[in-house]
Amino acid sequence: QVRLVESGGGLVQVGGSLRLSCAASGSIAHIRHWVWFRQGPDYERVLVASINSNSRTSYAESVKGRFAISNDNAKHTVYLQMNNLKPEDTGVYYCNADVVNLGDDFSTHYWGEGTRVTVSS
Repeated sequence: QVRLVESGGGLVQVGGSLRLSCAASGSIAHIRHWVWFRQGPDYERVLVASINSNSRTSYAESVKGRFAISNDNAKHTVYLQMNNLKPEDTGVYYCNADVVNLGDDFSTHYWGEGTRVTVSS
């Protein structure tokens, strides 16, 4: 079993920055892919950024140029640096990891519990 724990959320003013982290622990062989999602007031969960094991990244149009995703394969951790934050960035941020568990030849998706980000104007 694998557990994901997000951290780094909080209250920030417009234009401010936050750095989110998501650490995976458990019986991990390797992590193929990480994704950050945001769930807004409408409860819709939207993709914010993703990174694969080759460090190829992709971003939602709304965050390009402001957010940066990175990962540390040795620590099984992914980060989301969020700069120039806007009120519409407010929500609960969840990480999702596509994990190959030890002894498996297939991958399994896991979710964290989320970390709340509030951007105040």
